[in-house]
Amino acid sequence: MSPGHIPVLLQETLEGLAPAPGEIFLDGTTGAGGHAAEIAARIGPRGLLVCADADPTMLGIAGRRLSAFPWVRLVRADFADLDTLREAAGGRTFDGALLDLGISSLQLDDPSRGFSFRVEGPLDMRRDPDGDGPTAAEVLRDTREKDLADLFFRFGEERFSRRIARAVVERRKKEPIRTTTALAELVSSAIPRRAWPRDIHPATRVFQALRIAVNRELSSLGSFLDAIPRHLSPGGRVAVISFHSLEDRMVKTAFRRSAAGPGEGEPTLERLTRKPVVPSEREARENPRARSAKLRVARRRDGGD
Repeated sequence: MSPGHIPVLLQETLEGLAPAPGEIFLDGTTGAGGHAAEIAARIGPRGLLVCADADPTMLGIAGRRLSAFPWVRLVRADFADLDTLREAAGGRTFDGALLDLGISSLQLDDPSRGFSFRVEGPLDMRRDPDGDGPTAAEVLRDTREKDLADLFFRFGEERFSRRIARAVVERRKKEPIRTTTALAELVSSAIPRRAWPRDIHPATRVFQALRIAVNRELSSLGSFLDAIPRHLSPGGRVAVISFHSLEDRMVKTAFRRSAAGPGEGEPTLERLTRKPVVPSEREARENPRARSAKLRVARRRDGGD
């Protein structure tokens, strides 16, 4: 395993997906390849695992990790692009699909990526650094104060969103906000000291909100959840690991809506986890990143196309 990388809810995910020899699987957020390696080992050489990631650096790390499995196909793509990912599987449907929506510790630890406020780096935050979307610094520079406040509140659930947005606008009149530490210090100063959260850095929610906005994460998740039943084989399973309430709420709602039946002739999902699976006390203690993780699993239950 790559140094610093521990796959979250690994055994629970494998139990939920139940990969078997000869099956076709998708890992839509491959990261360092921790979950993928275990799935690949279980489906064996008669199977096929399509591993996707929008981050070329992570895909390179995963490629080295997964080089022992010739039945793995690496694809640089967003997980919402299910048509492209299905093409990589020869047009066949998937027996199982996994999304691990968390940011990798390897990405967080790389100052050049701009995901973390703990070390100074450029405010980038793009998973695909070659993409044409704006960086986090450009979002802070170009977004109106009201829209910034809405962004911080909606994607970060930050209750001091208006104060922080006002502080951003006042600062950018004087100088651009270009680095992670500059933003972290600004956010911390905008929140009353008595209101700082006990268990996380004061800038955590703002950084989360910017990352989600820059990478259009919630729109990608929505597209994936809408389309995945059509790309699963009958009986195929989908597992999603989320790390904050916005994502988990979307997954819960989509699985429940599909279970109720989206329409005549459309494939539907059966929820296998009525409540989310969460890490054990031991895992949460040994891997603090896992503490907020929630796993939900569903299974396609109709005859399919």
